[in-house]
Amino acid sequence: MAASPQILVDADACPVKDEIYRVAWRHEAQVKVVSNSRMRVPEHPLIERVVVSDGFDAADDWIAEAANASSIVITADILLADRALKAGASVLGPNGKAFTPASIGPAIATRAIMADLRAGMDGRVGGPPPFSKADRSQFLQALDTALVRLKRQA
Repeated sequence: MAASPQILVDADACPVKDEIYRVAWRHEAQVKVVSNSRMRVPEHPLIERVVVSDGFDAADDWIAEAANASSIVITADILLADRALKAGASVLGPNGKAFTPASIGPAIATRAIMADLRAGMDGRVGGPPPFSKADRSQFLQALDTALVRLKRQA
């Protein structure tokens, strides 16, 4: 029997923490909110705050080590998404887009190309579009679907 689903949140720049809590409570899923500094989280038995050192990639390292087939990792960090997928976790971006074994390679390549472009243009390349209500809605649906799938497997 598989373990109960858990949600691991790369929390420092996550714009959908409140949405994660609401969906987790509905599904009675554990949430671990991982960050380099103390942040407010709801006082609830399903929510755990994990504060790691401020070392480079400390939060990513903690999440990658905790991730498994019963985990949903929420992150916009493509390299963390790759590590979590290799650990067997499901991975969602804050916009609801799933990272998959088939999509992670092209995402890593695009990340490298954009880094090269930014370096060549002294950082004058624009970032991603602003986070929208549609992104939030898509995220809610994707997280709910992922939790239902994991609960069926458990």
